[in-house]
Amino acid sequence: MGEGDSAGRLVRPFALTGGRTRPSRADFTLIATVTAVDPPPATAARCQPEHTRILRLCAEPLAVAELAARLDLPVSVVVILLCDLLEAGRITVRPPRLVSRTTPDLDLLQKVRDGLGRL
Repeated sequence: MGEGDSAGRLVRPFALTGGRTRPSRADFTLIATVTAVDPPPATAARCQPEHTRILRLCAEPLAVAELAARLDLPVSVVVILLCDLLEAGRITVRPPRLVSRTTPDLDLLQKVRDGLGRL
């Protein structure tokens, strides 16, 4: 048959997602943290090899962007695979923790201004 693409892949990304092009959920941003559920749910079905790789990498919390980089897959494909795992109860996802500050740190701004003035 034919050879893989330049990255050495034998399976095209659309085949990994079963032809799906859109995630079934909107839980995943680039910096959302994904963690595999341990132990897996008793009702968990057998995973595809890509799902298994994700679960192995997510034994410790990992950002979606980092996961896509380690898998060498487009983020859009990884998000669809993550949706499968989330719906099966195999992973948890946490949105990024936002640090909310209503007023700027004036002391820090003063130090920056003073430092720039010395240049």
